[in-house]
Amino acid sequence: MTWTINVDAAACLGSGMCAGARPDAFTLDGPKARPLTPTADPDESLLDIADSCPAAAITITDADGGELAPRD
Repeated sequence: MTWTINVDAAACLGSGMCAGARPDAFTLDGPKARPLTPTADPDESLLDIADSCPAAAITITDADGGELAPRD
């Protein structure tokens, strides 16, 4: 099973928190973050990063399209 990672460019503040925490998964593309690949193996740290995004711009969904992050 893989997860899909999405960064809402309109919401992203470009803080770089995600790229700093997981440079293997996120990068800053100009003033906005983006995932390096659109999918990833399940990894709890990705959920933590999505939860910590100051703009709540990162969403992670499972293979069925169910949203895993951000969590309430």
